[in-house]
Amino acid sequence: MPCCLSELRHKQVINANEGCVIGYVDDLQIDTHSSRIVALVILGRPRFFGLFGRFDDCIIPWDKIKLIGEDTILVDFRVQKMPNKAKKHNKFVTFCN
Repeated sequence: MPCCLSELRHKQVINANEGCVIGYVDDLQIDTHSSRIVALVILGRPRFFGLFGRFDDCIIPWDKIKLIGEDTILVDFRVQKMPNKAKKHNKFVTFCN
């Protein structure tokens, strides 16, 4: 069944081992010599509304894909845990130039 990148971008990527949602496909890595897809790229979540950049991107090798369904993509991939939310402090933060 042929599939376009625009169709892949609307599918949720789910870790088959833990059942957690990793995200949506944002990009593909392609080997230009063999004309094959190497990996799916999922951009990292923004940190503090994007003001502090993003978390690391998740690059899932093509051989880790178990199943591509109508709405989801199941992968056998260990995702690094996101750091816990910052602990609350009772101090005000000031930004200086």
